[in-house]
Amino acid sequence: MSNVLAAETAAAPAAQTLSRGGSHKRNKRSTSVALAMLAPAAVLMVVFLIIPIFLTFGLAFTNARLISPVPARFIGFDNFVRLFGNDTFWRSLLNTVVFTIVIVPVQSGLALGLALLVNAKIRGTNFFRTVYFLPVVTSIVVVSMLWLFMYQPDGLINALLAKIGITGPDWLGDPNTALFAIIVLSIWQAVGFHMVIWLSGLQTIPGELYEAASIDGAGTWQQFVHVTWPGLRQTSIFILITITIAAFSLFSQVNIMTQGGPLNSTSTLVYMAVHSGFEQQQTGYAAAISLVFFALVLAVSLVQRYLTRDKESSR
Repeated sequence: MSNVLAAETAAAPAAQTLSRGGSHKRNKRSTSVALAMLAPAAVLMVVFLIIPIFLTFGLAFTNARLISPVPARFIGFDNFVRLFGNDTFWRSLLNTVVFTIVIVPVQSGLALGLALLVNAKIRGTNFFRTVYFLPVVTSIVVVSMLWLFMYQPDGLINALLAKIGITGPDWLGDPNTALFAIIVLSIWQAVGFHMVIWLSGLQTIPGELYEAASIDGAGTWQQFVHVTWPGLRQTSIFILITITIAAFSLFSQVNIMTQGGPLNSTSTLVYMAVHSGFEQQQTGYAAAISLVFFALVLAVSLVQRYLTRDKESSR
């Protein structure tokens, strides 16, 4: 009997060693599979994101041109000196900031209102959800062309205004109305996307909270303030970030409808960078604009992160 016990005792460490060895091989195999599956995405990210970012940092300090037989040479901060002394840059920066300041609260608020409406349990809500979301799945090029015709002096919008005795302006030809016209188009085109995000957040709020609030005598507005809005906090942060990034990246509407005019009233930083880099072939100068744009977006993102973290810590 003692011999059997001794044999089992001696075999136990060996079995544990084999078990650990098998587990180590399985973990190593799983790690290899995970790395193999990650590799294609990692290669694409390096080639199309990381490398262009480093190239932008390098080109911003050269006089590189898109097509030129002369090699690019280092010119220090000349591109930035030229940029900060350019009135078009400051007007483009102002237009970008104004567009963002208007778009973020108006579009998010309108999307929330639509989400509250289509979240009601009444007949026909699926139809309205589809109607509001339809512009999102339509190409921005098609949408811009459609509104370009609507904004013509003899277009649909001015024709409707004429029915009530109002003479409409040349929406895209007047510096005082061109940016406003693009803002309206942009809100109409993207509000459905954020409506769906608000709607998904609304549907995660437990119905028991509304029942308890109703029993306590809370009205519709009180339920929104004390139940709906706190439940949408994470959703609101996500929407704030996505709308801000999209607003700073305004390009397609301007490129199709106004080309930055009239009198640079609709020019943005992204449009200015693309125009300088591809149409004027000033790659180094365009890289400098992109670098300033990157710094601006990074600063806004850090501020948003700080405000979000502050709210989380206060809770």
